[in-house]
Amino acid sequence: MLTVPELIEQISGNIRRIDAITAYRECRQLDGLVIDVREADEVADKPVDGSLNIPRGLLEMKISALGLEADTPIFIHCATGVRATLAAEQLQRLGYSRVTAISCALDEIFHARNKGALS
Repeated sequence: MLTVPELIEQISGNIRRIDAITAYRECRQLDGLVIDVREADEVADKPVDGSLNIPRGLLEMKISALGLEADTPIFIHCATGVRATLAAEQLQRLGYSRVTAISCALDEIFHARNKGALS
């Protein structure tokens, strides 16, 4: 049986993973969608502007209701990157071709914005 870190390591080779600042820039440039797969209480505590909250456990059941094209740029966010990676793998299995897991917390964006690193 695999541990969660072993599973993440195993699937990471098939999942595009980028840091939060790169995701922020790409999402703006590509008019992408950020899906936050954290639980509602986590989102209420630290909301991410412009993201759509679909908890990890409901993602596969709710994604089709959005009517997205298979090539829509989708950026998946969670608190640490673990759930985002698992969610990105599932979306790829469902046929979405431009899925990216954000490999770290989006708090980095807010720190970078405050330091003037983002335009």
